[in-house]
Amino acid sequence: MMKFMSPKRSDWIDFTKLSKISWLFLIPVIAIVAVGLMMLYSASGGRPAVWFWPQFIRFGMGFVLLILVAITDLKILFRFSYVFYVFGVALLLMVEIKGHIGMGAQRWINLGFINLQPSELIKLGMILAIARYCHLAAAETKAGLRLVFMPILLLGLPILLILHQPDLGTALLCVLVCFFLMFLAGAPLWVFCALGVSAMAMVPIAWQLLRSYQKQRVLTFLDPERDPLGAGYHIIQSKIALGSGGVTGKGFMQGTQSHLDFLPEKQTDFIFTMFAEEFGFIGGLILLGLYLVLVFFGILMSMQARSVYGKLVGMGVITHLFFSLFINIAMVMGLLPVVGEPLPLLSYGGSSLIVTMIGFGLLMSVYVHRDRHLVHGGTLIGL
Repeated sequence: MMKFMSPKRSDWIDFTKLSKISWLFLIPVIAIVAVGLMMLYSASGGRPAVWFWPQFIRFGMGFVLLILVAITDLKILFRFSYVFYVFGVALLLMVEIKGHIGMGAQRWINLGFINLQPSELIKLGMILAIARYCHLAAAETKAGLRLVFMPILLLGLPILLILHQPDLGTALLCVLVCFFLMFLAGAPLWVFCALGVSAMAMVPIAWQLLRSYQKQRVLTFLDPERDPLGAGYHIIQSKIALGSGGVTGKGFMQGTQSHLDFLPEKQTDFIFTMFAEEFGFIGGLILLGLYLVLVFFGILMSMQARSVYGKLVGMGVITHLFFSLFINIAMVMGLLPVVGEPLPLLSYGGSSLIVTMIGFGLLMSVYVHRDRHLVHGGTLIGL
């Protein structure tokens, strides 16, 4: 029987592991961030102090955190997974007590140098907690429904708190990532079918629970022209900007819809629309190609991990990236209701950027420690 050997404190962060980091993976990350900084410069009308420099500084902070997390021993991440989760839930509760209100929602905690959005941080906390639980359950021959009930319980409290803020986009993203991790961990397929049928049956009830502005978003999604100067304004202007970019775009800082202020939230939710207007269909395809490269390499890096925990953490990070990308792009194209989901690495926002970089740090740690076995309770667990 093997005993659980805790790494020495001096081994928690090992700078000799810098050589094991996949620096190739960071090339598209830096390229996408560079595009984002360029678009923020354009969105501000050539005034870098407005959005460019704050985002650049946050990227610097995020990059340092990425490297530090990447060289942190995977056993440390495993041991403190539930601690990270509880810390995230505590921050969500703090939002309820003394959160900062912005754009009609109470989602932020003002830390002075940054408005922290705990709903972004809890995404990583849930990935770590669910990965740890499923890792331990995978060692049992009959885990069965345990791979369903406990992850849903871990998901439940944060989702309720996020919906109360309200933040429907983040809540939807958390559910998608959680369910995908359950599927990867080996939860029975019939459970997902049953959950899908139950969700469809509860649509009328869910509709009654939606707030008036959320109902308006759904109705506007179905027919944007019903209120072209009100609820439908955002998506109509987004479609106009996307179409006006054509094949090659209007050129850097030459977008009319964005620079004449027809396009709302051009630095956050609709930054892809602004990019497509200035660089056209070809530019949009190249940008999406960079994201797909990240997803592809992320999957390869995750699947090299010998432990179930490592695989699930890595795939959780990549699943979060993919669904965030999908929701944002579909939203600005009118294929999904406007739910306020930022585009990873591109949209302006400190919490989103830093959490995304920390997530990549977790993925990198999984890759750096891909040969690491995790031992718990006297049993070696891993693939």
